[in-house]
Amino acid sequence: MVYPRDNLGGFLVFCDMDTDGGGWTVFQRRQDGTVDFYRGWADYKTGFPSNLNGEFWLGNDNLYRLAVQKVYRLRVDLEDVEGNTAYAAYDTFAISPESQNYKLHIGTYSGTAGDSLMLHDGKPFSTKDRDNDDRTYSCAQSHKGAWWYTSCHYSNLNGLYHLGTHGSFADGVIWYHWKGHNYSLKRTEMKIRPAP
Repeated sequence: MVYPRDNLGGFLVFCDMDTDGGGWTVFQRRQDGTVDFYRGWADYKTGFPSNLNGEFWLGNDNLYRLAVQKVYRLRVDLEDVEGNTAYAAYDTFAISPESQNYKLHIGTYSGTAGDSLMLHDGKPFSTKDRDNDDRTYSCAQSHKGAWWYTSCHYSNLNGLYHLGTHGSFADGVIWYHWKGHNYSLKRTEMKIRPAP
């Protein structure tokens, strides 16, 4: 349980105490396709489901409440269907409040997965029922996810759980600079911790 300093009450989180020295708060996990991530704004605002041991999204409101308190780092851990792993790390992470559509703010990249998130820096969050991207059509609807789309994406970790190579274009669990637009990852975790 964490209690942000805004005095709005606490909420449960999943802590990763093993990866790169630990101290991470996990806000997204994909691992088996049991949870539907093709959802609307309200679900991404509050988070889903309540079982933090499986697949989940912590909620954009909760993520904002955490990230506004101090400077955070972001780490994205990825695994393909063959068991190969890679990661992307960013030396700063923040999102704006809902009034600014949870706009993403990230810093300098390091890691082994390639930088598939910098394109999305400064972009607002979009869902299938709230289109905030740069296209005339909805990237969230076209690519079956919810993300900080631009026009449209290099990453789509909340996309459909296709598991491996798939024929449809860019609608899976995508990290383009590691596996391209037609490969859906097996496992992902997005996590933050305070910067030193």
